[in-house]
Amino acid sequence: MMEKSRKKEISVAYKLAYQPMGIFSVRNLATGRQLVGHGSNPTAALNRHRVELRFGTHRNQALMGDWRQFGEAGFAFEILELLKERPEPDFDYPAELESRMAVWKAKVPAGSDASYL
Repeated sequence: MMEKSRKKEISVAYKLAYQPMGIFSVRNLATGRQLVGHGSNPTAALNRHRVELRFGTHRNQALMGDWRQFGEAGFAFEILELLKERPEPDFDYPAELESRMAVWKAKVPAGSDASYL
C-alpha cells in the first residue's frame, strides 16, 4: 500500500501539472456550420456538448435542431487548437486562450451562416 506522504506528493504534482487548454468545435458535416468554444479542458467541454445533444437538452436550439435532423454521425467533435505549455511560471494562459479564441471568432463570426452562435 502506498504511503500517505507519497499519495500527497502525487496529489500535489497532479494539481501543479499543466492542464491543456484550447479551442474546440462541434461541426455539422453536411453544412459546415459550427459551434466554436474554448475552455480549460476542451475534451471535457466536447463531452458535455455531446451528452447534452444526445439527451436533447442542448441550450443552442439551432444546433439541437440540426442534431435531430442529421443525427450524431452528421457531426464532428474536434479540438482545433491546444495551448502549449510555457516555461514562464507567470504566463497568463487565460489571456492567451482569449486571444486565440478571438482569432477563431474572426474565422467563424457569430451570427454568420457558418456559426451556431
